[in-house]
Order: sequence, then structure tokens, then C-alpha cells
Amino acid sequence: MQATSKRARVLRRATLLAAALLAIVAAVVVAAGGHRPPAARAAQPFGWLRPAPVPPGWHVGVTRSGARLAYPPSWRQIETDRGTVSAAPAGPGGSFAGYLNATPLGGEETLANWSRFRVAHVAEEGARRVRLEATASGVRFHAGHGSCVIDSYSTARARFREIACIVAGARATTVVVAAAPTRIWAQQSALLERAVAGFTT
Repeated sequence: MQATSKRARVLRRATLLAAALLAIVAAVVVAAGGHRPPAARAAQPFGWLRPAPVPPGWHVGVTRSGARLAYPPSWRQIETDRGTVSAAPAGPGGSFAGYLNATPLGGEETLANWSRFRVAHVAEEGARRVRLEATASGVRFHAGHGSCVIDSYSTARARFREIACIVAGARATTVVVAAAPTRIWAQQSALLERAVAGFTT
């Protein structure tokens, strides 16, 4: 009985030691810039937003201020405001499956007030039930940095979700927006995120 109890104590100590060693290794990996566990990545809404090259075959639109917005090969540029670049998937007239836009700075938006400004601006444009879902500041872009939000809102058509960032770069400060209906967000989000990650201004 005493021998069994001693073995149990030894096993318990060995298990605790192994757990402590694993925790130390994980801490060292994170501190060194290594990969974090999937659960940790999922907890960060903007964990995917790191500067990335334009994928092969993608097209690039350029604003009048020199900002470059890449969009997938199956998408096409669409006419919007002068001086901006916008793109959407080709489809039947009136359909909406996704949207990318780069617009030169033109109002009172700043990196500091972006989360408040964007939500208010979307509401001023006529959207209803605007909800701020996530914010981030000090986000790195190619040759620049920015502030970003993820928000959702409703229009007469449907409910939408968007990534919207204000980016101060080498040439100018530009707003980049990537949106899609919430019902197909899971299908479009990877493309939208890739476009934002490759944005330069």
C-alpha cells in the first residue's frame, strides 16, 4: 500500500513537471515571435492582418494619390466616386457578393478617432443597426500603419459586415474597406482579408 502511494506521488510530480516544461517552451516560442496556439490566434480579430504580397494573378487598381488596392482575378473594377478605386465580383446586375474600395482621406477621420468616426459615418450614410465588433490600432501595413475596425450594419438590401482601415503610408493617408453580406461572409472573408493585408498607400 505504501509503495503504491509512493509511485502515485512520483507520477504526479512527473506530470506537473512536464506541464511546467511545456508552459515554459510555449512562452519562449511566443516571446521569440513564433506561432501561437490556434485558440490564441482565434481570440485576436486582426491576427491575420500582416503585410503580404499581392497574390499571383490578382489585379491592382491605383487611386489618384497612388494607393494600390489588389483584387481577385474573378473580380472587376466598378465605377464609384472620382479618385477612388473599387472592385466587386462579376455577377448579375444588382447582385452584391463582395466589395473592395480605397478612398483618399477626405473628412475628419484620423487614426485616433477611427473607431468612432467609422461607425458614425456608416450610420450617416443610411445604414441601420450599426454594430462595432472589433477595433485595432498601430496595425502594420506595407510602408505604413493604421487603425482598423470590423463592424456590421443593415440596409434595405441585407445585413453586411466590413473591415475598414485608415492607413497612413509613404504617399498618403487612405481608407480601405472590404465588405460582404453577413450570410456569405465565411465564403468571402479570406479574399477580403488578403486584399486588405496587401494594401499599400
